[in-house]
Amino acid sequence: MITASSPHNPRCTADLGAQYITCSPHYVKEHQNFYEELLAHGILKPLTSPIEGMKGKEGDCNFVAPQGFSSVIKYYLKKSGAEVFLKHCVTQIHLKDNKWEVSTDTGSAEQFDLVILTMPAPQVLELQGDIVNLISERQREQLKSVSYSSRYALGLFYEVGMKIGVPWSCRYLSSHPCICFISIDNKKRNIESSECGPSVVIQTTVPFGVQHLEASEADVQKLMIQQLETILPGLPQPVATICHKWIYSQVTSSVSNRPGQMTLHLKPFLVCGGDGFTHSNFNGCISSALSVMKVLKRYI
Repeated sequence: MITASSPHNPRCTADLGAQYITCSPHYVKEHQNFYEELLAHGILKPLTSPIEGMKGKEGDCNFVAPQGFSSVIKYYLKKSGAEVFLKHCVTQIHLKDNKWEVSTDTGSAEQFDLVILTMPAPQVLELQGDIVNLISERQREQLKSVSYSSRYALGLFYEVGMKIGVPWSCRYLSSHPCICFISIDNKKRNIESSECGPSVVIQTTVPFGVQHLEASEADVQKLMIQQLETILPGLPQPVATICHKWIYSQVTSSVSNRPGQMTLHLKPFLVCGGDGFTHSNFNGCISSALSVMKVLKRYI
């Protein structure tokens, strides 16, 4: 759930990750309170713009985030009252004086009463320190079994007043070698503004993402723009672009039986959560969060 802003105009944004939320009748009921709250606060709203090539099941509901999908995260963080520190890459976790000492790549360390890890499973296995010996062989095999797709996303930001004359807001491409999805992002969210131009998001196919995973983002961006021109010829030059490499995009294989969480240590508490323990969409994230809370409450 990454929403990028144009460096020329912060009001012009584009979702580089999740594009919309699809909710089945089962989850409409099971996660009803989450959806009602997000809709009531205007964080989500029903998707009404046309999406070409979308495959859905009968009874599914689709939602977009008018302020971009990062607004969902910001809403919950603000509500929690948590003190948030960004861009701290955790490298080691040690057990010290019945607390967890968490170290970062800058060499700083801080102690915590409990730790919840929600990074992709391969990154859990990369952590150093006492955590290495706390993960049982069975848990290690389960974490190794989680696999992810990889892809690139490119955000293109255009001048104020520029029009993109297509009848859809988003389009899936089923057989293109490079691009699998295009979104006219402001149109998808039903946002018309005289203060900012349109934004376009392109997402690559998984085979293309894997093939070019080690390439530079500049080279990949050039390829993506060339391919876009064959699909939407005549697009003017964007005023700004942002390319994002998703090494861990969607979960293609989760932990068996989808337990929602994996408890690594009880006292002090250390648990893993995230879509690798459920399935890779918003409802999977909610399900994992609820599973983590269930075991956390028992510990507290």
